[in-house]
Amino acid sequence: MANEHPADIAAALQQTEPAHAWSILREAAKPRQADIFGYLALDFQAQLATIMPRADLAAIFVEMNADDRADLYKKLTDEQREALMPALAQAEREDIRQLAAYEEGTAGALMTSDYASLSPQLNAKQAIEMLRHEAPNKETIYRAYVVDGERHLLGSVRLQDLITAHGDVKVADLMERNTHAIPVNADVEDAARKIARYDVIALPVIDAQERLVGIITHDDALDVMEAEATEDFQRLGTVTKLDSSVATATVPMLYRARIAWLMLLVFGNIFSGAGIAHFEDTIAAYLALMFFLPILIASGGNAGSQSATLMVRALATGDIRISDWGRVLGRELVVAILLGLSMAAAIAVIGVFRGGPDIAIVIALSMVVIVIAGSMIGMLLPFILSRFNMDPATASTPLVTSIADATGVLVYFSIAKAILSLP
Repeated sequence: MANEHPADIAAALQQTEPAHAWSILREAAKPRQADIFGYLALDFQAQLATIMPRADLAAIFVEMNADDRADLYKKLTDEQREALMPALAQAEREDIRQLAAYEEGTAGALMTSDYASLSPQLNAKQAIEMLRHEAPNKETIYRAYVVDGERHLLGSVRLQDLITAHGDVKVADLMERNTHAIPVNADVEDAARKIARYDVIALPVIDAQERLVGIITHDDALDVMEAEATEDFQRLGTVTKLDSSVATATVPMLYRARIAWLMLLVFGNIFSGAGIAHFEDTIAAYLALMFFLPILIASGGNAGSQSATLMVRALATGDIRISDWGRVLGRELVVAILLGLSMAAAIAVIGVFRGGPDIAIVIALSMVVIVIAGSMIGMLLPFILSRFNMDPATASTPLVTSIADATGVLVYFSIAKAILSLP
């Protein structure tokens, strides 16, 4: 294992049973164990913790990064916590309890307390010497944070600036005062977006008194963005949030994640069936209409799904805001009309051969209206959900498709009944 990267070793261990994984992991030195352990999925870490001796678990805890320790601590049972804590030093116990106390989804729950801080009165030479001693126990020293005696955040300074500056220059003269700090109770997605926007290696986290309490590193922000993207994809497929990865999810867990929405959509699709039943006479008079029914309602659902996907992603990334709905609506309407006309022209030709000119007109006009309706449903639904503080990703593809299907059935047969002069 000495020549392999810890991430590669962790990936291989997760393909085995926890007991076998621990039998391999325990052969490594304690610092190496902690490096590998940190790359394991949190669920797998918790499984290993149940079979590891307390002394070994405590030794790994000591070597782990502060934020990773807190995450694992939350996964342990009360009995495991009570057994583990006495084996840790007082400072480590307090740090774990403090980080674990923050609400999930906030900056406090994601941050680490392993950051480098400097006094503004130090000169560059003294600051470099201090960072040299602190480096082994810190997440990063490429940017240090300048605080006063009460730990109020004053600014930050890059290691590059300290190295290139004259040794007598004060840290206060080198620091950047705009730190882009984020409150400890802010949403983790806001923190991740800030790190991406300002292209910083870490983001300082402050409390209500503007005291520095931790930092969020870029790798943790990347994990947040990956997790949120995964959750959005699951919601778009009407799958509720899984408590573990798909690879380790059990059959009951996958069943519970999918059945609720599927049952709701089953009853939602009854409206489409009811619409068809309502127009039985129209269908009986012109059986050719049934040939185009799947094409038309699928086109509406597809157009709606496209619009919903674009809007959900744009809202998630901050590309558009709720207040932009009017501008976006006008643009989407123009696009939907153009799409509907293009699709109508293609399908009308088939309509002439299958049912004659009258059927072709019905098909073409229905296609335009259905595509516009589906696009508007897909575009507006994420905005409506956001307006009521709900996740716009709930405007999933199956949900939009079901609504568009029912709408398409009513539009299609209503237009057919009107144009074909049926009673």
